[in-house]
Amino acid sequence: MIRVAVLYGGPSGEHDISVMSATRVMKNLDPQQYEVTPIKVTRDGVWVVGADSSELGVAESITAALPVLAQVDVAIPVFHGRPGEDGTVQALLELIGVPYVGNGVAASAVGMDKQMTKIMMTSAGLTVADGVVLDGPDAVLTEADRERLGLPVFVKPARAGSSLGVSRVDDWADLDHALATARESDTKILVEAAVHGREVEVGVLQRADGEVLCGPPLEIIKAEASVFDFNAKYQPVGGAVLSCPADIDPRATALLQEQAELTFRTLGCSGLLRVDFFLVASGVDGELQPVLNEVNTFPGITPMSQYPLIWETAGVALPELLATLIETARTTTRSTLRPPVGQLTSGA
Repeated sequence: MIRVAVLYGGPSGEHDISVMSATRVMKNLDPQQYEVTPIKVTRDGVWVVGADSSELGVAESITAALPVLAQVDVAIPVFHGRPGEDGTVQALLELIGVPYVGNGVAASAVGMDKQMTKIMMTSAGLTVADGVVLDGPDAVLTEADRERLGLPVFVKPARAGSSLGVSRVDDWADLDHALATARESDTKILVEAAVHGREVEVGVLQRADGEVLCGPPLEIIKAEASVFDFNAKYQPVGGAVLSCPADIDPRATALLQEQAELTFRTLGCSGLLRVDFFLVASGVDGELQPVLNEVNTFPGITPMSQYPLIWETAGVALPELLATLIETARTTTRSTLRPPVGQLTSGA
């Protein structure tokens, strides 16, 4: 039996989505193969191991959870948003020598920050949407920036997931309200020019032998919602249609997958990644070209989530997907305190 700790919840605005993802993860871990210990982090930041009902403070609860974590073979940090998906929990797991599913400290931190992701991917030669960063509560969009970006623009928190706090602005008179909404989730805000194209996502999966695979592109076809925001993602009525595989020609599919793998490698990712693109017609011949939108270093695993649907379409059911992620985590652990499986030695 492989001992697995599933960590989830947390004080972020995506607490409920994390709970949904973790619940589905635990239901799809083979009980004949895995011994699962759930560790839930409350909205107040208290760590609760299993059915423990003791009332502890945040620091005391983490201290109580550490011996449990230290005994498992692998952890799955099923967090969405900050803290948890941003490298904080990953750093804790590395410090105590516990292998974990997903991206390391640096990749998690950079991937959580849309501005830093765009900087790195621009340096790698990928195209990203034009935008302006407003850092701090008093930062404003200048007239020159408004002229350059034009309307509409999209206002989004730089370090939040599930499209929390995202607004489309079609009139500059609505900008202040959009900024206030975004600042409920983060102090650093992106104001981006609209990119007119199809919204397409690619899932990336790393096997234990290091092979990196890209799944079939998935297209988000918006219905009533003009923005693929939190409600459009998780409300079954009036949300969006997910088409996988997307109806895209082979050349564009290959280009999307090539750029998704480049993103994975440039950010120093491991295990999994979801890369979100706009697919834009360009040039005289109207060939489709990708524009990188953002990445997700631990995509949702809910019944409505894109990442597991991508791999299900590719013929990889969720139990197999999770088994692959666990095997990769145990084989490629980043901790210096515990050697990877297969490299354990006896003696001194």
